[in-house]
Parts: sequence; C-alpha cells; structure tokens
Amino acid sequence: MAHFKATAAPVMAAPNIIPMADIMLVLLIIFMVVTPMLQKGMSVEMAKVPNPTDMPNADKDDAVIVGISRSGDIFIGSQKTALDQVTSQVRDRIENRVDKTVFIKSDGRAKYGDVVKVVDEVRSAGVDNVGLLTDRLESNRIPPPPA
Repeated sequence: MAHFKATAAPVMAAPNIIPMADIMLVLLIIFMVVTPMLQKGMSVEMAKVPNPTDMPNADKDDAVIVGISRSGDIFIGSQKTALDQVTSQVRDRIENRVDKTVFIKSDGRAKYGDVVKVVDEVRSAGVDNVGLLTDRLESNRIPPPPA
C-alpha cells in the first residue's frame, strides 16, 4: 500500500494587505457619500436666489442657526422652540461671544410673516448681524456665445 504524505505550502514572509486596502477603499467611499448629507440643524428647502452672498461662518460648528419650516415650526439648531422662547434662547447662546451673528435658515415656502416675526425676536435678543441663508438658483439657460 502506498503512502501519500501531504506537503504544506511554503510560508509567506510578507503580509497580504490587499483585502485590507479593499475594505479601506469601501469605507472611504461610504464616508465620502454620507458626509455631505450630514446637515447641522433641521433640513429645509431654502429659497433660491440668482446671486446669493457667501456666508462661510454659517458652516462653523458654533454658529447659531434658527430654522423655520414650511409649517411655521421654529428650530434653534435641531431643537424645536416656541416663538416666545426664541429671544431668551438666542440671548443665552450669544452672550459670551464677540461675533454676535445669527443665521436664519427658512424654507422657501414658509410664510413671510413667520420669518419676519422670527427675525424680530432674534434682533430683540441683542444680535448685531442677521444672515438669511439661501441657495443658488440653477438656471437652465445656455450662456450667449462670446462676441
């Protein structure tokens, strides 16, 4: 009877990092897709204007953003707030700041009167500057050819 002796594969001295690289690339792609979707505060469909003013301070982590939904609900950050509490809460958030700017992020279809009431409440809290956040209006027009 013949005996068969199994031989082991030779030992590799270098680690195989290809599976790890594949996993890292998949995680990188996932984070690249998810990160732009993360919004601070509530999400609204802001009014669209042709020439918006760039407000980079609104993207800072400590920016005070007051949101107004289409139905008239008011949010400071992501916390729902009543209109009569806006002044006190905004005053508490800006009392120790040098830059007393508050940003208003309103739905484009919110009632104009609701937005004006919130701006009045914010201004009565001692805010120096109020920024109204908007989106850029995308035009489907083809630009005219150069002369």
